[in-house]
Amino acid sequence: MNKQTRTFLFVLSSAFVLTGAIAYAGWPVYAPYLFAAGSAGITVCYITVPYEPHFRLRRLNRMNVFAGILMVAASVFMFMLRNEWVVFLLIAALLQLYASVAVRKDK
Repeated sequence: MNKQTRTFLFVLSSAFVLTGAIAYAGWPVYAPYLFAAGSAGITVCYITVPYEPHFRLRRLNRMNVFAGILMVAASVFMFMLRNEWVVFLLIAALLQLYASVAVRKDK
């Protein structure tokens, strides 16, 4: 997957995740579908990032993949109409925030 396609998929998936998380308050039946599609797209984007030769960048990429998996787990809890999905989403967001700041410092 080329960089432009991955960027477009990431932006679209992020919009789905945000919309699904916000819509859960009003429409808990439909929101998990948006959230699950978005979290799957984000996970695919993180998995298809090209191989980095530096150990630190590889570690941060693995951290992002783990955050994507946590978002998929959050969508599972969202389908079960349980509130634990918020904890999984919070942990994933913190991991992604740390990784983005650390990558920015490294480059």
